[in-house]
This record gives sequence, structure tokens and C-alpha cells, in this order.
Amino acid sequence: MRLTKGNLGRLVLPAGKSETIVFDDDIPGFGLRIRAGGKRTWIAQYRLGTKQRRVTLGTPETVDAEQARQLARTTLARVSLGEDPQSIKVQAKAQAAVTLGAVVPRYLAHVEGRQRPGHHDDVRRYFDRHWAPLAGFALASIDRARVAARLSEMARDNGPIAANRARAALSAFYTWAIGEGIAHDNPVMGTNKPAEEVVRDRVLSDAEVALIWRHAGVGDFGVIVRLLLLTACRREEVGGMAWSELQGATWTIPAERTKNGRAHELMLPPAAMAVLTAQPARDGRDLVFGSRAGPFSGWSKAKAELDARMLAALKAERGTKAVLEPWRLHDLRRTAATRMGDLGVQPHVVEAVLNHVSGSKAGIAGIYNRAAYRDEKRAALALWADRVTGLTGGEHG
Repeated sequence: MRLTKGNLGRLVLPAGKSETIVFDDDIPGFGLRIRAGGKRTWIAQYRLGTKQRRVTLGTPETVDAEQARQLARTTLARVSLGEDPQSIKVQAKAQAAVTLGAVVPRYLAHVEGRQRPGHHDDVRRYFDRHWAPLAGFALASIDRARVAARLSEMARDNGPIAANRARAALSAFYTWAIGEGIAHDNPVMGTNKPAEEVVRDRVLSDAEVALIWRHAGVGDFGVIVRLLLLTACRREEVGGMAWSELQGATWTIPAERTKNGRAHELMLPPAAMAVLTAQPARDGRDLVFGSRAGPFSGWSKAKAELDARMLAALKAERGTKAVLEPWRLHDLRRTAATRMGDLGVQPHVVEAVLNHVSGSKAGIAGIYNRAAYRDEKRAALALWADRVTGLTGGEHG
């Protein structure tokens, strides 16, 4: 019988059978499977080696007879070319279940111990927030166009730099997924960066240092800004400072809080201790800054308020046309390092103050020289603190 729309009504399940397959007379392997209960399914049946395979092509309700005949011809033609349509279908179904949202937790668990805690939190946030719209998509279906479109949305809503960071996180994820055999391609490759980032080399002038110091303000942020300038530390290191890390004037930042994973010891100069000891301790709280259970947060708002105070001071001094040159908190670290060099501090000592591990501090030499640099770091920070005190008139905030 030729399986056509007109013949379908004549087909019934033989008595006593739970199912039967009626094959078409014109297309070998093309048939209609009829099951007890009335369900009917188009199928294409073929032999691959010694095994009999069968792939479904839909039901008469969704695929009419002529469409089913064409699907059968295409499917059986692929078999003649050496393909296995049933295996391909199973693989496609399995790939569809491997979504971005389903795989990301496994990736985050893999990299957690390999990334700095702060960076790991950022990566987790990129997936939880920025890439959330793609979480339900299969990895195989996320292509370059889809990634590029989402990056454009992120650049518009969150800024181009945030989009750059999220782009890097997704690319690293796909590199890992390819290595795990979960993905075949990295759809981030070839997409445009929302912004071209350049290495900043802003070093603040003496006048800018004095202006920042004088208008840093009261409270946590003001103390943090002054300590950033005096210690050349990173903002997360100062913002997360704990009283238990201090032994007198010696501040030891534990390895889990530094960028390179190495504990960092600094002997704070008197100017830094004067700023720090003015900060009241909170009952039962080890963290020096911040509120509740966490370290200081709200960096952007506090920085904007500081900029507003600085600009107001400049306008009061120079007139309403005065402008404030853009600067970042990280410029304080770069400025301190540069000015220490200007004051005669040797490069390897500046590296030690910054907790950089390169050049003369790399490898075995770094291990044996670490203790020897303690006095040099103390002297370098004291020299720089004296310079800052001279610029600011000895004010401690």
C-alpha cells in the first residue's frame, strides 16, 4: 500500500496486537507505526551493519503524508551516504540538554581554587547576571551572533568595561568546556570587544595628592583613601583589613586576600598608624571597615562624592571654569610606587612594597630575600609618608 492521506483512514491495528508497522510500497523503509490507544507515528527504518535502526518523523497530525514521504527520502538518502540519522538525533537531543546554566556550576567549582576569591566572585556574578539570558540555551546553540548581541546589550546597560570582563569570563568557560569535551567551539572567538582597554599610567601630581588627602572626608572611605596612598596597597586589601591582621604597626595581609596569593607584610609608618587608630573599633567586629558582616563596599558612590568635593574646592580656588582631571583609586598605588622611586628607593624594594614577584624577587631568590626586605620596606614607606605629610601639612584627616 502506498501511504497517502487518502489511505490513512483504512489502516487499523490488527486485533490482539499492541502495535504494528505498515510500510509503504514505493519507499522501502518508510512506514506508519500504529499503537494501541490510537497513537500513529511516521518512521524511517534502515539497517546499519548488522543493526536495525529506526527514526521517527512526526505524527500525521503534525506532518502530512507528502511531507513524511519527503522526510523519509531525505533520511534514507543520508543512510546511503554513511550517516546514522538515529544516532545523530540522539546526540542532538543530548546536546540540547547541555545548557549554559546547567554546566556553569561545574565550571565554577573547577576554577574556585584556582582563582583569587575576589576574581572568582566577579566571574560568578558575570554568569549569574550578565550571561543569565543565555542560561537556558544549549552550549551548541550559542553562536557568535548570539554572544555579540548580548555583549552589545551589556555594553549599553552595564558599560563597555563590564562587558569586556564578562566576555573574558565566557571565553574562559568555553575553553574549559572544549577541553572537557562538552563544547566543540568557542563562540566568543571573533566577537568584538565592547571597548579597547589601555594600560593606565596616570601618576598624580603633588597638588592632586594634597587635594585628595584634604577632601577624602570622614568615615571609612576617607581613612581608606589615605591608607591607600600611604601603603600603596590595592583597594580590596585596605577595604577588607581586619584588626587581627595587625600586630602593633605590622600589618600582615593573608595570602587569600592578595592578588598573587602570597602573604604580604608591611610595617606601617607613624602617619598611617595615626590615620588608622583614629578609626573606631566596632564591638565584636574584626573588620576595620564596612558594615554588618562584610568589608567596605559602595566604592563608586563614595568616589563620586569625593570627586564632587574636590571639584568644588578647585572652583572655589580657581573659578567656576576649573575642571577635575579624571583619576582612579588605583592611581594612588601607582603614584606611591613612582614617587618612592623618585625619592631614591631601589626598584626591587618598590616591588617588595607592592608585593610584586618578578625580577630580583622571583623564584628561589624571592624566598630567601623576603625577610631581608623587611627593613627596606619599612624605610621606603616611612620616606614616602614623610613626603605626603609635607604635601598635606601634616593633616591626618
